[in-house]
Amino acid sequence: MSLSPFHLAIPVYDLPAARRFYGEVFGLEEGRSSDHWVDFNCYGHQLVIHEHPGAAYQEHAHTNPVDGHDVPVPHFGVVLAWSQWEALAERLEGFGTEFVIEPYIRFKGQACEQATMFLLDPCGNALEKDIGQLFAR
Repeated sequence: MSLSPFHLAIPVYDLPAARRFYGEVFGLEEGRSSDHWVDFNCYGHQLVIHEHPGAAYQEHAHTNPVDGHDVPVPHFGVVLAWSQWEALAERLEGFGTEFVIEPYIRFKGQACEQATMFLLDPCGNALEKDIGQLFAR
């Protein structure tokens, strides 16, 4: 199955901090930019951070229970290969990243088993990185 790249634009209220986070901490390659936005190559997809005043959801995330954890909503992420997921988890831990949900195996032993982790960027946007069966039930 071939996937088309997606484009996602998210608000950030501290552009320099978010630029450092996505570039240095996450290790994403920076593309075009201006004084108010920055493009990143997010595993073949286009992630754009746009300078914007803080929003309520960035201060107080809503959560839904999933597999015994409080998953932040809204959130976004990308599905990685196992080796990419492990390398990213190690990279983030090396930078002292504070996780909302530490890297772990969710739905262990079930058809929908997946490795996942949740964290916030410096502006409170929630990210998920996972591997596993996307649409298994």
